[in-house]
Amino acid sequence: MSEILKSIEAEQLKESVDQFNVGDTVKVYGKIKEGSRERIQIFEGVVVKRQGGSSRETFTVRKTSNGIGVEKTWPLHSPNVEKIEVVRKGKVRRAKLNYLKDRVGKKAKVKEILK
Repeated sequence: MSEILKSIEAEQLKESVDQFNVGDTVKVYGKIKEGSRERIQIFEGVVVKRQGGSSRETFTVRKTSNGIGVEKTWPLHSPNVEKIEVVRKGKVRRAKLNYLKDRVGKKAKVKEILK
């Protein structure tokens, strides 16, 4: 039974997935359907976590909008995610950055990796 599931999941994977890690600042280009119209909306923020594997892999992006923290979880291999663009590479020592939820202002920043 697991071989059948693996073959179905393999068909749903995207050919190329953008490389990013936890702590990176990314722009997620998401497709939004409004009635019969379709448009692309950009959601820019810090990647708080990545979880799951194969076609079920998801990532959570956090941004502050008008002083309020907004988190959005995206499926990595979803057709609604047009592309993921890395704006800034972050230097973190954790797999999940839940501590950012309690911080405000400059404390909520992630250090940048300088090349």
